[in-house]
Amino acid sequence: MKINYDKLYDISMLINHDMPVYKGKEEKRPLLKPVSDFASGTVYESKLEMNLHTGTHLDRTLHMIPEGNTIETLDFKELITKCKVLDLTSVKNKITAKDLSSKDIADGDFILLKTRNSYEKVLEGDFIYLEQSGAEYLVNHRIKGVGIDALGIERAQPGHETHLQLMEKGIHILEGLRLKEIEEGEYLLFALPVNIEGAEAAPVRAVLMDFNN
Repeated sequence: MKINYDKLYDISMLINHDMPVYKGKEEKRPLLKPVSDFASGTVYESKLEMNLHTGTHLDRTLHMIPEGNTIETLDFKELITKCKVLDLTSVKNKITAKDLSSKDIADGDFILLKTRNSYEKVLEGDFIYLEQSGAEYLVNHRIKGVGIDALGIERAQPGHETHLQLMEKGIHILEGLRLKEIEEGEYLLFALPVNIEGAEAAPVRAVLMDFNN
């Protein structure tokens, strides 16, 4: 099989201390520390301190549901899949069922929501999110996964309605995507999380392949 590398797109966030983090909380900023360098030894080694919900990541249900599932129980093949990128850059505040009603969404789809989050510096503030009616719409269409270019699929929902509606139906949730350069359409998604036993989330290096041309 010949791969056209010009048709591969990295849709992940770069991890560094100054990156956007949820609500700008300092305790969520990653910290890369050297533990050995060439001044003190013969090798360079470092450690990373990072909240698992920082940057591009996959949620598991333990994030919101007691006794929920964790990363090592995931069938990784479910995160290598065809997907549909939906252009919702005209949405001003939150994605509702009405916003999704004009889009081509079918049973078994994996949906990526492209919003103005990919263009504007709003990730630490009032980013675009998936509102409860939008989550219900996707659940009713029996999708298998949804991703968004925000640091959370929801914002300011005390009852976590969006997360819970999706998780209770086994719908995968990807957060922290970067979709500025991606046009609406169908792609092949590779979004494999680091396999951390017992973790409620894990970092992902998410890549799209355009297989249409």
